[in-house]
Amino acid sequence: MDDCIFCKIAAGQIPSRKVVETEDVLVFWDIRPTTPVHCLAIPKKHIASLDKAGPEDARILGSVALAAAEAARQLGVADSGYRLVANTNRDGGQEVFHVHFHLLGGRRFGWPPG
Repeated sequence: MDDCIFCKIAAGQIPSRKVVETEDVLVFWDIRPTTPVHCLAIPKKHIASLDKAGPEDARILGSVALAAAEAARQLGVADSGYRLVANTNRDGGQEVFHVHFHLLGGRRFGWPPG
C-alpha cells in the first residue's frame, strides 16, 4: 500500500531499528516506547487490521507471533515475561492501519490492563 508507513518500513524506504527480520516479518523498536522494551512486530504483507485478515493470512500471523517471541528472547525479556498486544480498529486503539503487535516488556504488568 503506497501510503502505509509500516509498508514503507518493511520495504526499507523508512529506516528502523530492526530486532528480527525474516522473509515475511519485521520486528523493530517503537519510536514512542511506553515500556523499557517496546517493539512492533509486523507482517511485511499489508493487512489493515486483524478483523480484515482471512484464513490465507493464518501462516503469516503465526510467523509474526513467533518472530515477536524470538525478539523477546534476544532482548532478554522472555524468561521474566512480556506482553504481545494487537490493537484493532479505532475503538481498540489502532492508529496505524497495518496489522501490528506491540511487544512490551522490561517491567511487571498487571491484569486487567489499565
